Amino acid sequence: MYILLSGTPPFSDDDDHITFSRILNAKYSFNGPEWKNISPQAKSLVRNLLQPDIKKRYSALEALNDPWFKSVLGEPTLDKPLAISTLQNLKQFRVNF
Repeated sequence: MYILLSGTPPFSDDDDHITFSRILNAKYSFNGPEWKNISPQAKSLVRNLLQPDIKKRYSALEALNDPWFKSVLGEPTLDKPLAISTLQNLKQFRVNF
């Protein structure tokens, strides 16, 4: 979900040790132009999906029942355009993966 909204993975770094540290500490951010037009509700869903405590983390069913997800089901368009950097990030992510 994080990648689909921003085009970048939540914990990436050029240094694998830093990446693993970020994963273990659940260190991610919603900074950057990609997140400017992303709603607080969508960010809340991402937070619930990236919750480090497995007892609190959303299951797939909980994610599908999240208010944000329900609000966008069936809507073919976005109310605000994605940042151009999101598309560029997705293209670069695909190349690097």
